Amino acid sequence: MNEPIDLKETIDLNDINELHMKVAVTSIGETADALLDRRFGRCAWFAIYDTETGKLEFVENKAKDAAAGAGPAAVALVAELGVQKIVSGEFGFKIKGMLDELKIQMVMLKEDKTIADIISLLGK
Repeated sequence: MNEPIDLKETIDLNDINELHMKVAVTSIGETADALLDRRFGRCAWFAIYDTETGKLEFVENKAKDAAAGAGPAAVALVAELGVQKIVSGEFGFKIKGMLDELKIQMVMLKEDKTIADIISLLGK
């Protein structure tokens, strides 16, 4: 099973830019100054960063307030957007298996950082 990676300790951030890919970062707001939202399925927004073009767009997580099924709905959304990696504070147990099947890598970040800070790390 593809286990989450602790961004600070184990990932070589240069590996993220080896291929053209889209990275989703869970966000509490829709600007680059917003902080990472530690909840994957119930995050307010997904910041979608294209490593090749440098384009950053924000997509609202419309399932965040769902009574049930917010995580699977969030997985479906990021998969539809063509995301290959997700940076978040945590992922639920069921979500890990779903992302594994879709070959979407989970990257866990335990620190409070802005979306801009995280993108800066991804660009190094």
